[in-house]
Amino acid sequence: MSNLRVALFTECYHPIRNGIVASLDTLADALCARGHEALFVTPGMPAYRDERRDVIRLPSLPLPTRTAYRLTVPLLPRTLGKLSIVHTHSPFVTGWLGARAARQANVPLVFTYHTQLEEYTHYVPFETRATRRAATQLTRRYANATDAVIVPTAAMERRLRALGVRTRIEVIPSGIDVARFARGRRSDALRARLGVGAHEKMVLCVGRLGREKNLELAIEAFARLGDSAARLVVVGDGPHRQALERFVRLAGVATRTRFGGEFGRDALPDAYASADAFVLPSSSETQGLVLVEALAAGAPIVAVDTPQTRDVLDGAGEIVPSDARSLAAGLGRVLREGGVDAAHRAAVAARFDGAALGDLAIALYRSLLDPGGPPVAEPARAVASRA
Repeated sequence: MSNLRVALFTECYHPIRNGIVASLDTLADALCARGHEALFVTPGMPAYRDERRDVIRLPSLPLPTRTAYRLTVPLLPRTLGKLSIVHTHSPFVTGWLGARAARQANVPLVFTYHTQLEEYTHYVPFETRATRRAATQLTRRYANATDAVIVPTAAMERRLRALGVRTRIEVIPSGIDVARFARGRRSDALRARLGVGAHEKMVLCVGRLGREKNLELAIEAFARLGDSAARLVVVGDGPHRQALERFVRLAGVATRTRFGGEFGRDALPDAYASADAFVLPSSSETQGLVLVEALAAGAPIVAVDTPQTRDVLDGAGEIVPSDARSLAAGLGRVLREGGVDAAHRAAVAARFDGAALGDLAIALYRSLLDPGGPPVAEPARAVASRA
């Protein structure tokens, strides 16, 4: 079989750090390891120099809000070369440029549904219901303009079908380097730098500090614990940080909470492994890559109950209703008892191996290029159903 040249059109890439960027790097690494080529097409970032050579930066403008994201100028570069597949990762300007590139090159267009846009309407200064309706329409229109949509969980397939998406959907979770996160080790030095003593319990949150992540719920639950020997550590950064810092003061836990800022990918495995409990209060995830990272590093997990979280954890974490009392009770149980069996956590994490899931993406690409070839649906759904 000939090697593939896949253009990955994404609204966000380095220096931004989030689950989308991490999953893109994992997919690109899987492609390159199989002898294929991955080309990133993404908005330009002032004064940032890419470490990878396979990145094309598009002209961009700052957004009128406080954010690291940029508005792509809709100019398609002439330097894309011969493509096999265009794989887009947002339905915004960069995604539509990818759709145009696919049409011009006469190649299949694949879209990964990373984000429930309706859960992010608070960033737009318009009436909420109208904005949510517009976000739904954008998702439906864009997805139906593609040859195939990848979703990370079966719950998101059901979600898109309910929104009116009719095109082909494949369930392929976002993968990670499971072995690298499994090498994470508990570090007393790291815990000490984060303000956690040798005999104290560390409750960890990791992710972008945005309003949609619902971190106030985690803080309120932590305050209800009433455990003076517990410490809350929040790793990540974002536009909601100042509001969260005010909230911990109002909740009376400012002296027991540490905002650790962003961690590099190399530092994250030890951070997860050093936690006595990892908590995910968000209900806006399509998968929640941090859940997989925490599983692989061996951290006991407490997460609010959503269909997609159940799909990912498959019994390998404590799932509770989305209220502070229930979340506090779940945290208390995990801190006392250590959570679900570590071997089960590791077994579930292994299902998200980036190389294996990259093979499923490649199989999808091949099936679009050769409709008479072997199907991808059954292998992909087999992995997803176990994830």
